[in-house]
Amino acid sequence: MMKVGTVRTRRLGMAAGLMAALAMGSAMTPLAAAQKPIAVTPPAGAPMSFADLIERVSPAVVSVQVTTEVKVADRNSAFNPFRGLPGFDEYEDRFGEDEEEEKGGPETDQEGNALGSGFFISPQGYIVTNNHVVENAREVTVTLKNGDQLEAEIVGTDEQTDLAVLKVKKSGSYPFVEFATRAKPRVGDWVVAVGNPFGLGGTATAGIVSADGRELLGGNYNDFIQIDAPINRGNSGGPTFNLNGEVIGVNTAIFSDTGGGSVGIGFAIEANAVKTIADTLIKNGKVVRGWLGVEIQSMSQRYADAWSLKSPNGAIVRAVTAGGPAEASGIKRGDVIIAVNGEDVKDNRQLTQRVGSLLAGSTNNFKVIRDGKEQMIRVTVRARDDKALASTDLDPARAGMKPPTASDSDVTVLGGTVRTLTEDEAKKFDVGAAGTGLIVVTVETRGAFAKADIFPGDVILEINNKAVKTPKDYEDAIAAAKSTGKKDVIARVGCGNQERCFDLTVLRPIEIAPAE
Repeated sequence: MMKVGTVRTRRLGMAAGLMAALAMGSAMTPLAAAQKPIAVTPPAGAPMSFADLIERVSPAVVSVQVTTEVKVADRNSAFNPFRGLPGFDEYEDRFGEDEEEEKGGPETDQEGNALGSGFFISPQGYIVTNNHVVENAREVTVTLKNGDQLEAEIVGTDEQTDLAVLKVKKSGSYPFVEFATRAKPRVGDWVVAVGNPFGLGGTATAGIVSADGRELLGGNYNDFIQIDAPINRGNSGGPTFNLNGEVIGVNTAIFSDTGGGSVGIGFAIEANAVKTIADTLIKNGKVVRGWLGVEIQSMSQRYADAWSLKSPNGAIVRAVTAGGPAEASGIKRGDVIIAVNGEDVKDNRQLTQRVGSLLAGSTNNFKVIRDGKEQMIRVTVRARDDKALASTDLDPARAGMKPPTASDSDVTVLGGTVRTLTEDEAKKFDVGAAGTGLIVVTVETRGAFAKADIFPGDVILEINNKAVKTPKDYEDAIAAAKSTGKKDVIARVGCGNQERCFDLTVLRPIEIAPAE
């Protein structure tokens, strides 16, 4: 209450001061000057109108109408004496259960429709749009700004980036736009989105770049630009332009807490990635991504500090797939990949993008840090091998294994109790021979193990890339880290046939003097 009263008093004081100033001003300022309208000179970069831009680029933007065909259970296959009577279909939709559907009965083709947007990227009639716009397409028609409707064929699609390339069947020379590949847009830059929201046809909206480098679920191969220019259903596949009329991104997704229209948060696939995929689809009809054959995770400042590295950027190699390109080239577990072909790698997601953009069969330079030193490794990536990428999740038998029971050989260390692996435990956990690690028996509540998500039954294999065979090895590694002023060590932890890297917090006990 005091604060509200104080603020109110101050505001009243300010108001009184302003009134006095205005009174003085009216006495000193000629009446004619006071009657002039307020005028503001727009700052550089703020257009007075987007009309010229939209008029110039909109002929290259098209509406995409798709007739889809999907398999559905045939509800008419099961005999029912009431089928065909008035109201039956409505009743069955609301209350009925088709026995044939429940039994996985025969399927039939069902026709549907989809709407989206796209844009010409060449005079020959190639069009970029989203994969989800033309998914399951049987027929594709595009509508030009002048109202002409043209049949189009699908040149290629890429589900991973949600991009597709179409080509109109009618030969001719079509207006097209270019990608802004020379420089990425900055946060705050003006943008204009043009498309086919809700099937309304050519619609333009304006806004700014709100953020860049956004990550979306399932978008491992894309960097998304966030814009606040309103985009809605039907804008998918349409372009977002900068003020030069260049495409900075392809509108792909919106954020909506209701599942409805725009709330001012839209996402566009960045232009460089779109151009690369579009060129590949036009040339090959598909995208064959390079495969390195590693399991990776992102670096962090804690990892960098523990390994005495200058930068927290890069991707840590957690495991190397047997027989894969990485193993053949000499990349090892524990390496930190910091660049590919001269382009820096910030984190594991960026490494996935870098490798995914490499052509299968190409030889590339990977810069890694190993034992604190940088080195270059040449790797010939291959096509992704689905068999090699099969899930390594624990099988049910291992997933249900009980934690080890306590024994006289257990040793208390910082974080809980451990003991050296026996031969039977090494076989059971598939982590090598006896004596190759420490099995965690108990975990101290709020201790180092608990904070690092290490559980009873996990096996500590290495500390800071050095093998741990005995409890003394573990304690010596902790002591060595402490002696150099480090707070963390990096533990390689195995569980069943999986290996996981964690931060392991090194706790420093504080002695409390007894009360006198």
